[in-house]
Amino acid sequence: MSKPPFLPMLIGTGFGSGFSPVAPGTAGALLAFGVWYALSFLVSASLLLWLTVVLTLVFTVAGVWAANRLEQTWGEDPSRVVVDEMVGCWITLLAAPAGHLWYGLAAFGLFRLFDIWKPLGIRRMENLPGGIGVMMDDVLSGVYGFIVLIVARWLIA
Repeated sequence: MSKPPFLPMLIGTGFGSGFSPVAPGTAGALLAFGVWYALSFLVSASLLLWLTVVLTLVFTVAGVWAANRLEQTWGEDPSRVVVDEMVGCWITLLAAPAGHLWYGLAAFGLFRLFDIWKPLGIRRMENLPGGIGVMMDDVLSGVYGFIVLIVARWLIA
């Protein structure tokens, strides 16, 4: 097996979190949660929202590119590629109040639940070609988690 190129590997593996020997997808989503939570102490709530949007967009595009490159070496939808989990978690975190630990953890849990369960067309997204298929099932899982968290917040308030 040939060695994958460095930059796609760095991005695709979520800065190495995808090399976790246990639950690499969860490790990638935890990294995304940790970045969001740490940023919540450093920036305002509105800037956190915009930074999360920017991270989501940048890493979605970069993730498609990285996954396309890594599939050439590691095969189709390799488990070490976790940038998709990072993006999906950030999408769900867009529904959480800035820096709120419990809502943040709920966002993380909802995203992982949808990502593992794959209801409502999520699994079909995996049939899309290349890096698009790698990323889009987690994007849709993130969207579903976002919707559930927004509805829960509305019902609680």
